[in-house]
Amino acid sequence: MLTLTQDAALPSLFAATHEEAYDATKKGFASWPKTKWSWGGELSERPDVFETKLHRGKTLFLAPEAARAADPLCRAALAQAESGDDDAARLVRHLAGAGPSTVEDLKSELGLAAATLRKVREGLERDGAIVARGVAVEDSKGGHRHSSVLSRWDQVWRKPWKTTEDTALEELVVIGVRAAVLTHEDEVRNWFSWPIARQTIADLVATGRLVHPVSGWLSAR
Repeated sequence: MLTLTQDAALPSLFAATHEEAYDATKKGFASWPKTKWSWGGELSERPDVFETKLHRGKTLFLAPEAARAADPLCRAALAQAESGDDDAARLVRHLAGAGPSTVEDLKSELGLAAATLRKVREGLERDGAIVARGVAVEDSKGGHRHSSVLSRWDQVWRKPWKTTEDTALEELVVIGVRAAVLTHEDEVRNWFSWPIARQTIADLVATGRLVHPVSGWLSAR
């Protein structure tokens, strides 16, 4: 489990590069590593890495173990989206028939404005119903621009884990704490797109899956 930018106790890819920002006085892309800014895209191309927005809308890379843990939660979000009667439902149903599709194709085939599609996909990505993969699209001038291919969760992770959403969230929390090594209990509750109750953490401590090295702090056994 790995974030792109550093904003929590979870390990961060860009923090691990130990490289200065392109422009430390600015935010956004300018704050990314000066020459290693492409590492996130390169990492997501690996077959054993799943790039999601499950860190409350921010990039969170998952290894297969973490993807398996997130699966019941993402499938539940997908089912909820598909049962609706709005643009989100239209999008996930379209992907079910057409397969993974570029943003350009989806705007054309669904008749959605760019801003509308952006808002819809952000909500679906945040809950794991869909995931996006960056691609380069050729333009009319012989160059290229960056775009995305959108896929349903069940099109990128095809091994359903038959368990409850509560159990899945507990597993995800344990994997996150193990990745962080040491973290404050209050921070853990804000790591993922799904709310984590204090009782969930208390139960994990009670069963010995997490421990309190000192009061208020967590680590994995």
